[in-house]
Amino acid sequence: CLHNLSLVLERCQETNLVLNWEKCHFMVKQGIVLGHSISCKGIEVDKAKTEVIAKLSPSTSVKGVRSFLGNASFYRWFIKDFSKISRPL
Repeated sequence: CLHNLSLVLERCQETNLVLNWEKCHFMVKQGIVLGHSISCKGIEVDKAKTEVIAKLSPSTSVKGVRSFLGNASFYRWFIKDFSKISRPL
């Protein structure tokens, strides 16, 4: 693991990539990246994000439905047959 970290840091240095150390997390077992929970189990949905979507009140306007579908489609890779489920909306 330390060897891989060394390679990554060397590559960053070679390409003049500047890292913000406050935003960098190395050698952790789990973390949230772009709304997804990344761990040794793989990629999972961040439960905090899905709770927010689940608590949304039903939309009565076309704009509201489009907004909901935009938020829900962010997780379409985790929902089997998402397009079939969302088609009636």
